[in-house]
Amino acid sequence: MSGIQRTALVLAIIGAINWGLIGFFRFDLVAALFGGQAAAFSRVIYALVGLAGLYCISILFKPDEEIERIPETER
Repeated sequence: MSGIQRTALVLAIIGAINWGLIGFFRFDLVAALFGGQAAAFSRVIYALVGLAGLYCISILFKPDEEIERIPETER
């Protein structure tokens, strides 16, 4: 898995955790950490999480052999 794929998955996981906290406890962790939902840095985080989620859609439809290729030297 490439670095960009791992980064996208980490951001998507952060978004999922944040939405879980909002759904269960009405607590927005990103807003709490970065100064509210309207704060510029919070909006950047929300945008990055959204873009990562969209990128993860492409990962979902890739065949397994394209996602993780083990070089011949490591087999």
